[in-house]
Order: sequence, then structure tokens, then C-alpha cells
Amino acid sequence: VEEQRARWERKRSRTAKELLETEHKYLEQLDLVITFFVTILKAKGTLKPAVLETIFGPLESIYLASHALSLHLERGNLGPGLEKFCQNLELYGHYAENLEQANKTLTEQLGKNKAFRRFKKLQETRPQFQGKKLEDLLPLPLQRLHQYKHFLRDLLENTSPDSAEYQKLAKAVKSVSEVSQWVQDIIRKRENSLQLLRVQKLLKGQKTQVLTPGRWYIREGWLFVVPSKGEELKRRMFFLFSDIFIETKPCHPLHLMNSNKLACQAVYPLHQCVVDKVFGHTQGQGGLLSVSLP
Repeated sequence: VEEQRARWERKRSRTAKELLETEHKYLEQLDLVITFFVTILKAKGTLKPAVLETIFGPLESIYLASHALSLHLERGNLGPGLEKFCQNLELYGHYAENLEQANKTLTEQLGKNKAFRRFKKLQETRPQFQGKKLEDLLPLPLQRLHQYKHFLRDLLENTSPDSAEYQKLAKAVKSVSEVSQWVQDIIRKRENSLQLLRVQKLLKGQKTQVLTPGRWYIREGWLFVVPSKGEELKRRMFFLFSDIFIETKPCHPLHLMNSNKLACQAVYPLHQCVVDKVFGHTQGQGGLLSVSLP
């Protein structure tokens, strides 16, 4: 038992030390954005307050919460420090919700605001940035949230369930996991929206509506369609979504407008489809599927 406790303590000390070291590095990078961008831009008035708020979101509040956590970690107050920090975790969820709009607004301002464009370029040439751009630094809080989850799980696994800090750590792990799941859901929805938009742009015309709320993209690929009469196999591109299955074929390569697009041949509503394996192995070559509708 004593050996086990000693091993736990060694691992726990290593993890706590690594958490503090990486927290210092994280704070340094956040400080770059706040010192050389947020603070100066506020003073200069290069961007309107609403635009500044959209681009940087609750970054200053995130920095303050992490700074307070690092002070607790330095003093060895792991449990109380994490307990206090978890009260500010919602900031990470709000930051994730805002990030897409932040990137969009940043791109817009770089396109139309010459003073901001010059200012950003000048700040990024400072030696402290080490070649990094503002766009590289803005996703840092979400990357750090992912790291917190692993650090806290390691700390919990190497803390004795009888110790006073165990419950506080368990609560912190639960809080970080919940916010991390919230952020992952935001990212998944954003990626799904981009996939739907991409497929919509691939299709000729606007007759087939791919962009529908609640629809999820699953996969796409080429399949051969077996005609009912003894004709040759027809090669078709299919798109599988959570509620529909779309069959398309490439437009003529010499078409003036749609040479790179796909023409929709059929939309199968999945809730009405019956899918049967006729023969072969569907994961290899030569499998044959039958899709029938009422």
C-alpha cells in the first residue's frame, strides 16, 4: 500500500509540474494577443469596439482565469485552484461559439481596413511572435481545454480516493469533460455545415436542397448502378446523409457553366428505403446492394 501511494504521489507530482509548466507557456501566448493586439487596438481605436469584441471574444477573461489558476498551482493549492477555475469554464464554450464569426470578421477587416492590415503585419513581425500569426493564436483556448481534460484525468487517477482533494478533482474532471463535449459539438456542427455547403455547391442548379436543418453528412463515393435491362454498368457519385441518399452523375466536361459539377439523378429518402445485400462483401470489390422504395 505504501509503495502504491508513493508511485501515485510521484506520478501526481510529475503531472502537476507539467500542468504548471504548460500553463505558463499558454499564458505567455495569450499575453501576446492581449498586449500586442487587444490593448493597443483599444487605445488606438483602429477597430470599432463591437468589431474588436467579435474578433477576440472573452479572451481577456480567459487569460485572467488562467492567471489565477497558475498562482494557485505555484503555491501547491491544486484542489482550490481547480475549483475556482471551473467556475469560469463556460468562457471556453462561449469562445468556441464565437470563433467562426471571429475568423470571418477578421478576414473582412483585413480586406477593407488598411490601417488594421498594416498594424497586424507589423505586430506579427515582432520577435516574441516567432513567426506565428494572429490566426494561429486565436484557437489556443480550445486546444488548451483539450489538454486540461487529459491533465485532470491523470491527476485524478493518481490521487488516493481517501484524500481531501479527490472529490474536488473528480468534480473538476466532470466540469472540464462537459465543456469539452459542448465545444466538440460546436466544432462537429460547424464541420457538418461546411460539408453540406460543399455538396450543395457541387450540384448543378438549386433544385436539390442539401442545406436542411438537422441533416448530417456521412460519406460519399463512386458506385456502379446495375441497369434493369442488360445495359452497361453506370458509374455514379453518391452522397449519403442522415436522412437522404443522393445519386449524381458528372456534367459534360465541355459544358460552359457546369463542367466541374454533378447533375442530380435521384434522391432516395432513407426512412422509406429498404436496403438488402444481394451478394458479395460490401466492404470489398464486387458487392451488390439493392435499394428499394414503396
